[in-house]
Amino acid sequence: MSRLAVGLVGWGAIGRTVGTALAAGRVPGATLVRVVDNRPLGDALAAPQSSVEEALAHCDVLVEAAGAGFVREWGERVLCAGTDLLVASTGALTDDELAKRLLAAAPGRVHFTGGAVGGLDLLQAARSMGPLTEVLLTTTKLPATLEQPWMDEGLLTRLRTATAPVEVMTGTARDVPAHFPRSTNVAASVALAVGDLDSVRVRVVADQAATRTRHVIEAHGPFGSYRFEVNHLPDPGNPATSQVVPHAVLRGLAALAHSPGRIL
Repeated sequence: MSRLAVGLVGWGAIGRTVGTALAAGRVPGATLVRVVDNRPLGDALAAPQSSVEEALAHCDVLVEAAGAGFVREWGERVLCAGTDLLVASTGALTDDELAKRLLAAAPGRVHFTGGAVGGLDLLQAARSMGPLTEVLLTTTKLPATLEQPWMDEGLLTRLRTATAPVEVMTGTARDVPAHFPRSTNVAASVALAVGDLDSVRVRVVADQAATRTRHVIEAHGPFGSYRFEVNHLPDPGNPATSQVVPHAVLRGLAALAHSPGRIL
């Protein structure tokens, strides 16, 4: 079978790790052939830097590692061009209309990665037996990674001076990712597994003493109760991203590279 030609969109904390691993041959059956990034990146890239249009002409799959904005602007065009799209910024899928358009677009296929959270397969299985009656996600991060342009001075001061954990926001998996587009992809991933954005409650907590990013998922239904907790070291170059995320992307690429249904 031909090798999977990969285009990488974004050369940040996620993209550099994914691109370096691909260039080193750590994903058998997959090759990095293009890097898409609007910034001047120099000559140290693992593959030629190009526009999205040029990447579509050379790639079987584009890996989104640039944020939800790329999914909104380019997602449908990528899929309609016949190129698959692996989405890391699952928060983009909290937009129902966008999600419907992406799932309906063809001949390319859209794929998602759970990123920094596990247990999604069990939540999907539990959901298949009947609706879950309660799903709560509590995400705790360093205050600096949660600061947003919409915050008023009062909230920003609380975040910067608090000596104890501060609840920054509570809402549904539809609402919260829109307010924290780079910090709450886990909320979207859980909601996609559960199948209902509005049934997943999300608490975002800032903790100055947090040395790790913590996600706690609690779910209850007629057939059982479930609790998952993950504690990740943040990426030193971008503390809003957990170090494990690019490795989840690489795992997704490995699955695509060896999928018997892949047509090249």
